[in-house]
Amino acid sequence: MLINGIQKLTLLDFPGRTACIVFLAGCDLRCPYCHNSELWTADAPAVMTDAELISFLEKRRGMLDGVVFTGGEALLREELPDVMRSVKSMGYAVKLDTNGTHPDRLEKLIEDGLIDYAAMDIKNDWQRYAVTCGREKMDLEPVKRSVEILLSDRVPYEFRTTVLSPFHDDTSFENIGRIIEGAANYFLQPFADRDTVMYKGFSAPTEEQLQRYAQIVKPFVARVGIRGM
Repeated sequence: MLINGIQKLTLLDFPGRTACIVFLAGCDLRCPYCHNSELWTADAPAVMTDAELISFLEKRRGMLDGVVFTGGEALLREELPDVMRSVKSMGYAVKLDTNGTHPDRLEKLIEDGLIDYAAMDIKNDWQRYAVTCGREKMDLEPVKRSVEILLSDRVPYEFRTTVLSPFHDDTSFENIGRIIEGAANYFLQPFADRDTVMYKGFSAPTEEQLQRYAQIVKPFVARVGIRGM
């Protein structure tokens, strides 16, 4: 499997773990505020193979204890389960970041015991989901199914939303709260502009707005947090 990027150390992306992040190209969404737009297409340049990743992890034993697979959309890669199996056989915990568009693949990874933690993006409420994902129309049933899978508590998980204007307001979070009602963990993270964001004109919420949004969601979930402020 070709790997399109690696962050060799993160203390923030895998709760309770010192981890590296593996970036995989290819995505079925086109979120206009995406930080990783260079990974939208599967032909993005590779930085290593899965064999080289295993070699890297061999050298990091004792320094790292987790590996995050993200994208793009990592679940598009058919080879992913085999790579995860190899990583777990080395004693590493595995986290998956997903946009929720491939519930069958998500469920199979959970059933096979290949992920220890899952993070799923909740882009917006259902009414504005497609436009927030850069689509005119979108089949939301796979995303809804992925929400149900994680709410079944078969693996530790979190839901998260990147918050930005003009996509989000109070109504967004009233509806998101109902979408993920009963969730264990939900995080809001403010949009941060970067050179890799393909489209311009977006702005981050104020700290006051973020706090208000968090309070709106709080009655629906066990734990609400804000990252990146």
